[in-house]
Amino acid sequence: MDVFDASGHEQVVFCQDRETGLKAIIGIYSTALGPALGGTRFYPYESESDALADVLNLSRGMAYKNALAGLDLGGGKAVIWGDPARLKSEALLRAYGRFVESLNGRYYTACDVGTYVQDMDVVARETRYATGRSVEHGGAGDSSVLTAWGVFQGMRAAAEHTWGTPSLRGRTVGVAGLGKVGRYLCGHLLDDGATVVATDVSETARTWARTTHPQITLVPDTTALITSDIDVYAPCALGGALNDDTVPVLRARVVTGAANNQLAHPGVSKLLEDRGILYTPDYLVNAGGVIQVADEIQGFNFERAKLRATGIFETTGRILQLAGDEGVPPAIAADRLAERRMAEVGRLRSIYLG
Repeated sequence: MDVFDASGHEQVVFCQDRETGLKAIIGIYSTALGPALGGTRFYPYESESDALADVLNLSRGMAYKNALAGLDLGGGKAVIWGDPARLKSEALLRAYGRFVESLNGRYYTACDVGTYVQDMDVVARETRYATGRSVEHGGAGDSSVLTAWGVFQGMRAAAEHTWGTPSLRGRTVGVAGLGKVGRYLCGHLLDDGATVVATDVSETARTWARTTHPQITLVPDTTALITSDIDVYAPCALGGALNDDTVPVLRARVVTGAANNQLAHPGVSKLLEDRGILYTPDYLVNAGGVIQVADEIQGFNFERAKLRATGIFETTGRILQLAGDEGVPPAIAADRLAERRMAEVGRLRSIYLG
């Protein structure tokens, strides 16, 4: 891969500490709006090229997510290549923190798949640029709380656009993935009067659903979920959920979920449109988490952050209206709005302040 031409990133940093086994890649897509902010994913990729491809896609998505969320932050992301169950240690996390610190504030990190609040507390012992820390250590705590809240707001906006009411009451929502975000989302949906059908590869997650929310109907796998009689599909696991195989059999009229990079390739957006399925771009609706950790940078206030995450409802409605006015899929309308803000606000950095 020719990273320079293909990705358009400002900076890609490879980090290694042999003693701890740390192999990490930090991708900074854009700092037009401010320092790059994005989580650290700890995952056992099949190859280095897979890890690189993921960090490039994720960091680009963070730039668009932060722009649409109205944050004065650019887009970045990091991946640690390896099995967290085997490799994660205090020494490895602190070594990673040293590499984050070496970027001198160009990149703020946070939690993602495979990393947790407690991990960020350890990373923060070596860097000033770790967010998503525990409340006990002056942080915002679990960012999944507002991620799920934002997804719920985006889903409400999609419901209003599709059925004329900003509520999921009487609708059936299929949730793929009962991890950190999916669990909170299920709670919001049930409180709103929705029927929830769900699946997860983890028996622990399925047991949680049976014991905590026995009214959730569990199905064996994602194929069974998307081919069931659902109104809304919420992908809340890993990316690529919407592809050439899943879209043709998807029965939902709306797709709104927490997973990053849900479209396997850009052409999937057109496939969804051709089938009359409304897709709310993932980086638009799942921005609640980054809003939460961004608020931590200035001294965290939960109510302030929640109010901003609630604004995802209004932003989603605006983008769906823009897509209709311009005759383009919502993903393209969202891209245009994010790119416009990065260009217009980012241009102000050219005014010399001395």
